[in-house]
Amino acid sequence: MKSTFQPLQKLCFAIVCLFAIQLCAQTFPDRIWHRASDAEVQPWQNEKSKAFREYLIDSTKITGLMIVHKGKVVFDYGDVEELSYIASIRKSVLSMMYGQYVEDGTIKLDKTIKELGIDDVEGILPIEQKATVQDIISARSGVYHPEGYPGGMQEYAPKRGSVEPGSYWLYSNWDFNVAGYIFEQETGKNIYDEVERQLANPLHMQDWDRSLQQKQGNPAISKYLAYPMWFSTRDMARLGLMMLNKGKWKDTQVISESWVNEMLKSRTSHVELNKNVPVFLGTGINYGYGYMWWLWQDVSDKRYEGAYSAKGAMGQNITVYPAIETVLAFKTKAAYRRSNSSDVRLKVAQKAAEIFEMQ
Repeated sequence: MKSTFQPLQKLCFAIVCLFAIQLCAQTFPDRIWHRASDAEVQPWQNEKSKAFREYLIDSTKITGLMIVHKGKVVFDYGDVEELSYIASIRKSVLSMMYGQYVEDGTIKLDKTIKELGIDDVEGILPIEQKATVQDIISARSGVYHPEGYPGGMQEYAPKRGSVEPGSYWLYSNWDFNVAGYIFEQETGKNIYDEVERQLANPLHMQDWDRSLQQKQGNPAISKYLAYPMWFSTRDMARLGLMMLNKGKWKDTQVISESWVNEMLKSRTSHVELNKNVPVFLGTGINYGYGYMWWLWQDVSDKRYEGAYSAKGAMGQNITVYPAIETVLAFKTKAAYRRSNSSDVRLKVAQKAAEIFEMQ
């Protein structure tokens, strides 16, 4: 019997050891980020790395950037400490915070906006009233009411009342602002207080400042305000690292793994997205869409497999590349009135991963 089971025991032991090594290989920062050692940074030190830095200097207006591999900083650029506006990344942050309240039943994704008492300045059409919370956070509400805070893609919107809720994807700030309102109405919590409680404190953010956070919008157009957020680049990277680890930070499950999977489940394919909003056609990246996260689909480079992004105007970005255990965070400070073109923003996200030399 002993000789029969010995090979199996050895195999099991080897698997356990391998799993333990993989866990040990992942690092989390305390209050301060850890920098990769000379050996750890080796796959990132090459001609592409030098060319990437030159590209950032010569061809972008990015003010802060970090690349984190296995929890350690392997590349940084600019001021990663300054707090500034992160634009539409706020939506992905809100999506994270929805999790615990969806899972405990406080927020019901199948509730309609009619049941929630959602109305607006110009009114909500009967067909639009059927939109559910899930439709809203998937950008599939079919409600094309004007946005009280610009930043959507309503120039591509079908005629109001022409599509059934859930049947058509459109990136609209009306949806996202209403998602914030629903969150606060159903939970009784303030969004910014929840960012602090659910994310900033557990992740030991270095630069979070609750006093900077305030809602904005034009209530004469829509009574649902936006919830702009101010983060530093290095704290954005903490969000990305937590997502890379399926919602876990050190020994704490900050967001449940099941909710991370739900956020990143494709609700809209890149085929439909490119058809409805053709701004990404020919860019080299095919985005699908989950719950307020952009999903990299139909990729040709293995380093991009399973990647996903939180993206904001002017040049705000958190991208997670699970295939290479890497997080990218970059931003362009709005106060400088500097902006990167859509093409530049996409190229930065591609070039950052291309530095890594896969074995």
